[in-house]
Amino acid sequence: MTTLLFIAGLAALVFGSSLLVQGASKLALSLGVSPLVVGLTIVAFGTSAPEVAVSVGAALDGRVDIAIGNVVGSNIFNVLFILGVSALIVPLIVHVQLIRQEVPIMIGASILLIVLTLFDGVLSRADGVLLFSLLMAYVVFLVVQARRQTRAANDEFAATMPAHGGWNRHWAVQVLLIIAGLALLVLGSNWLVSSAIVFAKALGISDAVIGLTIVSIGTSLPEVATSIAAAVRGERDIAVGNVVGSNTFNILGCLGLASMVAPGGLPVATSMLNFDMWVMLAAAVACLPVFIRARVISRWEGGVFLMYYVSYSTFVVMAAKQYPALPHFALAMLWFVIPLTVLTMLVVLVHTQRKGRLRP
Repeated sequence: MTTLLFIAGLAALVFGSSLLVQGASKLALSLGVSPLVVGLTIVAFGTSAPEVAVSVGAALDGRVDIAIGNVVGSNIFNVLFILGVSALIVPLIVHVQLIRQEVPIMIGASILLIVLTLFDGVLSRADGVLLFSLLMAYVVFLVVQARRQTRAANDEFAATMPAHGGWNRHWAVQVLLIIAGLALLVLGSNWLVSSAIVFAKALGISDAVIGLTIVSIGTSLPEVATSIAAAVRGERDIAVGNVVGSNTFNILGCLGLASMVAPGGLPVATSMLNFDMWVMLAAAVACLPVFIRARVISRWEGGVFLMYYVSYSTFVVMAAKQYPALPHFALAMLWFVIPLTVLTMLVVLVHTQRKGRLRP
């Protein structure tokens, strides 16, 4: 029954987020909002709605490790797994705006999260208000920026949005879709968190590890579907933008709301603060040299990202179960695999610059 409940929770999260995105997009277009603004705000937030539902629900239930681990694990999964798999399907084109604006914002949000929790180990309600306020400022910034875009850019983006017509063209249907989507998200998050807690107790694994792995992967399924589908359709810049935008929203929105509703804020597990958050930051920072290199994520770079996610997940599970081989695995990653990868990327980046392939 627990396994069925977990699967039902994942299905409810995915289907609920789909209804929410569809209804919100159609309603915004009915109200005359720019398709570009819809895509950068409502649609992007909709794909992160499962993370919000799970983190806020876990925080209200007092399962703070799941609330935080869900976001940290999702951000690591988004960059290393989703971009890795998408790039293996087809090399991903990186839009210049991502390099100059969105990736630095994602890195800044990751650094801010570490700074807020580094000294006292708690993400307080005041910290949550700060994070959520920054999210609102970011949304306003995107709206103002979108208004300055040319009509051609808006028309190009509008081609990726659902057509304004069909059975859901009426505003009443669109509102019902939003309500149904939110209801499924709440229900699915409750099922997912409840079953994950049972798994954790049965396997002797902490809530933090379950949040960093099983729950974070489950709540990232909308991002997985969106990015892979975009890569297959040839909309490769959307595949990358979806990941970067979702990561920023996860930190500012999910953890902002969760820490605001949690009694006493969100205490951060020492293991997560000392290791997992730094992995999240490293994954965000790694995007810059990879993205800058000819503005393309090649297949071999996607393979490296995917290898690192498998290695990270292996390390988390081994650490949770205290396997004897853990120290050797950690030393191999720290002193051989990671330095070799960094050196290879630096050589490729320098070679690319010398060939003049890096456009200003």
